[in-house]
Amino acid sequence: MDLQKKVRDTFKEKFKTEGEVFTSPGRINLIGEHTDYNGSFVFPGAIDKGMVAEIKKNGTDKVRAYSIDLNKSLEFGLNEEDIPNQNWAKYIFGVSREILKRGGRIEGFDTVFAGDVPLGAGMSSSAALESTYAFALNKMFDLGIDKFELAKIGQSTEHNYVDVKCGIMDQFASVFGKKGNLMRLDCKSMEYEYFPFSPNNHGYKLVLLDTVVKHELASSAYNKRRESCERVAEEIKKNHSEVEFLRDASMEMLNEAKDKVSEEDYMRAEYVIEETQRVLDVCEALQKDDYETVGQKMYETHDGMSRLYEVSCEELDFLNNVAKECGVTGSRVMGGGFGGCTINLVKENLYDEFIAKAKKAYLEKYDKEPKVYDVVISDGARQLA
Repeated sequence: MDLQKKVRDTFKEKFKTEGEVFTSPGRINLIGEHTDYNGSFVFPGAIDKGMVAEIKKNGTDKVRAYSIDLNKSLEFGLNEEDIPNQNWAKYIFGVSREILKRGGRIEGFDTVFAGDVPLGAGMSSSAALESTYAFALNKMFDLGIDKFELAKIGQSTEHNYVDVKCGIMDQFASVFGKKGNLMRLDCKSMEYEYFPFSPNNHGYKLVLLDTVVKHELASSAYNKRRESCERVAEEIKKNHSEVEFLRDASMEMLNEAKDKVSEEDYMRAEYVIEETQRVLDVCEALQKDDYETVGQKMYETHDGMSRLYEVSCEELDFLNNVAKECGVTGSRVMGGGFGGCTINLVKENLYDEFIAKAKKAYLEKYDKEPKVYDVVISDGARQLA
């Protein structure tokens, strides 16, 4: 059943009325991983899978929320002490609180939501959820919040209510997405630029292979890597006052500080500095329709994430190797790591063979098949009805 219809039918059944319907997408990131919180560049695009929510003011000071996917209901107030104990509801509560903290006036509402962003696959279902509610509440209560602030509201929700110290990329992509375009965002200056991206016109497909594993430790490991990067940036800054983030540092600067930082911290920083350059190289390659270079940089990113940043896992490395063996143009782990998907740039004439081989080899090795998601680059947060 169509997601929008499912949400509308459920809302009517639960609340005996009709509200307004909003959606925000999940995202892919072609390259530029773990760079956003280092003040560097990312290169995401919104996808054709996301969250859909119906919302209506209810004239009280309470939110009554229902998750179709989890089949769970919850009612909660909008004061800080009303924080719900269920994780899914913390996103809606957090967005509401962050709007209130910024002086936006909102009241109680009824809502039903569902999504088709695969959970745990690194396509940022949480940012899609936050952006849906930030966009919807801004519109419904006529708050006049600009799009960048809506993205920051989602990010602050993660920081303050979900305890994930994420960068801005996921929420930015969800809010600013544009069909047929990737976006290069400078996470330091917040300047962004759209780059037309249509691999299909050049004989390529973009496809995600989901390992169907999510190793625990992802959020604690994420925070640890962020701390590593901050320690190195701080050390480099002692001799180079212009260095605010690792993005500002060069390999020469890092090598000057080599004896002052741990071996582990050095490896993390080396990855980030190299990844910053790779994003710029990919943007340049795309402007020339040079998809071979794009693919080569994707493989380099995977190697760095696996060897230096150590956020890959056995299953991701396995799928990356299958891609290499099949002559796939580019492949890498996408997202935070420790499971989730590889993102693959595949020549159309190799596509069927690659998918068949990846499924067969993965099944033999891990006793389950990877899930396959074809990627269509789509629009960002918007109202549907």
